[in-house]
Amino acid sequence: MSKTIKIFIFIQIVIIVFLLGIIVDRKVLNNSNIEKNISSEQNDNSHMNNNSKDNFDGRSNDNSSNQSNNTINNLNSSDNLDESQDDKLSENSKFNDIKNNDSSGVVLSNREVNYGALDVPDPSTDDWLFTKDNKIIDSNGNEVWLTGINWFGYNTGTNTFDGLWASDLNTSIQEIANHGFNVIRVPFSAELINQWKNGEYPNANFNQATNDYLVGMDSLQIFEYVIGQCRANGLKLIIDIHSAQTDASGHMINLWYTDKVSVKEYYSALEWMADRYKNDDTIIAYDLKNEPHGKPNEGDKAAKWDSSKDDNNWKYVAECAANTVLSANPNVLVLVEGIEIYPIDIKNNSNFTSIDEKDYYFNWWGGNLRGVKDNPIDIGKYQNKLVYSPHDYGPTVYEQPWFKKDYNFDSLMDDCWRDNWFFIYEDKTAPLLIGEWGGFMKEPNLTWMTYMRQLIKENKLNHTFWCFNANSGDTGGMVLDDFTTWDEEKYEFVKPVLWNNGTKFIGLDHEIPLGVNGISLGEFYK
Repeated sequence: MSKTIKIFIFIQIVIIVFLLGIIVDRKVLNNSNIEKNISSEQNDNSHMNNNSKDNFDGRSNDNSSNQSNNTINNLNSSDNLDESQDDKLSENSKFNDIKNNDSSGVVLSNREVNYGALDVPDPSTDDWLFTKDNKIIDSNGNEVWLTGINWFGYNTGTNTFDGLWASDLNTSIQEIANHGFNVIRVPFSAELINQWKNGEYPNANFNQATNDYLVGMDSLQIFEYVIGQCRANGLKLIIDIHSAQTDASGHMINLWYTDKVSVKEYYSALEWMADRYKNDDTIIAYDLKNEPHGKPNEGDKAAKWDSSKDDNNWKYVAECAANTVLSANPNVLVLVEGIEIYPIDIKNNSNFTSIDEKDYYFNWWGGNLRGVKDNPIDIGKYQNKLVYSPHDYGPTVYEQPWFKKDYNFDSLMDDCWRDNWFFIYEDKTAPLLIGEWGGFMKEPNLTWMTYMRQLIKENKLNHTFWCFNANSGDTGGMVLDDFTTWDEEKYEFVKPVLWNNGTKFIGLDHEIPLGVNGISLGEFYK
């Protein structure tokens, strides 16, 4: 090679190195400016919200996020939670000072995210939850707050989440986590679960261009893909038996069985799910049956709550279902909803024989838990796994009697909430999780929704908002019709009752942070 050529190559290399240096310097400078802008924005927001009473205050005792098997086993009985843990509950409740201000601190929502599948961590078993009085706690005795959202589809015949005909699954999961929801309640049909158990896998309905990475997966494989992506995003799941049969209107059926799905098959679906995922705490709870209901004139076709072992006695069936789940996986929570009617005169109508509507208290389907006072759920050694889960809605869903006047927070408490289910919280019988609440951001619904949010916030009630889906006809969704664009007005309304420490959302996983805007439970309680 000639000397001239060598000189020429050397000069080219010098030029390339010089240009690369300029590019790197500019990138570093830009990143520095971005960081300064973010810092400035946080400072500005902190100043703007300096007087907000909605921040989570206080400091907790140091608690390790590593739980031994001995610790978990010792907590299988509520009697093992001693006075020192009662004290720890009080000390560690960082959210005890939340006031009624609608602000949610300075929690920022980072939307500059590169969506796509995240690397999936191995399943863990250190995030199981327990109950103590009216609180849900982790295995260290630290209080947690489940603040989630519903996303249906596995109950409707879609055989996956509704909306994937338009949206990207990975993006939707990440956005739920990034927006601060720490758990998703997933409605299922018992029929679909039993099909999986029997080796049948109905096709899932999704946009194969948008979700090309799901092509070739059956409906069960897609669900297990979802479990992995939820785990990677710090999200937990609640399995909800929404209906016996797979049908978009299946929840309209009163009971947990039909001519097509027997009581035995209902139990079988719960048992199969609980056993299959017993070593994965991504699934933390089972809502045993969505909205059991029925009116007095429907006789044994209506759900009742008494001391009998009748097929339509939800109290007895819920106990059997809870023990079925907990025998397969003793670590999960079980959620028990209410019914629709309850006798006014329990002495003379204890077996629900009257067909006169005047002899009953009425409430929302799944919202009448008056029977807990007379016949509480008894699941023996698993009692510290029990959560009661009423549903409550506003007048746009149905104009209940308590809406037919100038109602307010106090009148709702007196006319509906306290006697139907809030007494369970006040008496410290068990925790509550409002499994469904929500609706359109307009009157006459908005007034009720504001009072419900107040109740949730003042008492730190666990809840799963209804719903993510745009195709919920009587409530609307958290996303618009494209299942991608968020309803920002509705989100800002719900945001104050999403668990946060003032700057970050708080997840339920001890190790994995909740999305890009959250922290782990271990980080919160370190």
